[in-house]
Amino acid sequence: MGTSSPLLDRVRAACQRKGYSYHTEQTYTRWIVRYVKYHNTTPPCPLEKSDVRAYLSHLATERNVAASTQNQALNAILFLYREVFGRDWDGVTDFDRAKEPDRLPVVLTPEEVQAVLREMEGPNGLVARLLYGAGLRLSEALRLRVKDLDFDHEQITVRQGKGKKDRCTMLPTALKTPLRRQLRKSRTVWEEDQAAGYGTASMPTALERKYPNAADEWGWQYAFPSQSRSEDPRGGDIKRHHRSPSAVQKAMKRAVRSTDITKSASCHTLRHSFATHLLAQGTDIRTVQDLLGHDDLRSTQVYTHVLQDGPAGTPSPLDTLA
Repeated sequence: MGTSSPLLDRVRAACQRKGYSYHTEQTYTRWIVRYVKYHNTTPPCPLEKSDVRAYLSHLATERNVAASTQNQALNAILFLYREVFGRDWDGVTDFDRAKEPDRLPVVLTPEEVQAVLREMEGPNGLVARLLYGAGLRLSEALRLRVKDLDFDHEQITVRQGKGKKDRCTMLPTALKTPLRRQLRKSRTVWEEDQAAGYGTASMPTALERKYPNAADEWGWQYAFPSQSRSEDPRGGDIKRHHRSPSAVQKAMKRAVRSTDITKSASCHTLRHSFATHLLAQGTDIRTVQDLLGHDDLRSTQVYTHVLQDGPAGTPSPLDTLA
């Protein structure tokens, strides 16, 4: 089954109709290809829940995938049957579950966070400070639009985060000036693109239909634009996407190496550290859950076992480093 089959075209169209990101679209199509190949390229429409269970059990018992990976495959396959084939399934159960890893997240101390951030400058350093200062995922920080930054209320709106949910988190006082400086640079890039006949932002499909002129507005531009224009993989138009995740990841890796830190720290470690340090300073766990965008409180509870209520106004841990 190739990457350009009528079935996958229908999957891509369904993803775009639902407003899913291009990354999610790619992930879903990859899992569907694997699912079809597992069943000897049998067309998936006639297959039943038992066939889905067999594949999911195969992933757990023979491929030894992580629980999150198995769940990703399940979501992709259920999306296929629900959104493409119109099957009104209530879910798939009774398959061999992959084991959840019995690991605690890697967390840096405040001093270690300071040491790493001192080694990171420019846009990559600013993104890293947002991960720690606002608890953002790397993808969330890079997808920020200009209008998502509310300097007056010191608030960041995360749109279409994990689980396609919007949420609000704090905008650290320490980042207001560097973020304004970053936006001035971004606006210069946008104006140059406009003068060259470009300057149109990539938009979620539903919003593009609802607000056809929004893509040309300054507020919809990425806060962290890429250094160069590229072809939009969906429409083929030349646009300026957001900054590459790998650029920030490589900068983070270099920064950790340049310190004496021996922990296996990544960009996501800064988000873990954000949650842990908030809880350590007495912030209520429900507040931290909301800031992180966790559906299940148990996802937040991994960061601590002993909690106490915090103050009504919750400062960012980045603002307490000084």
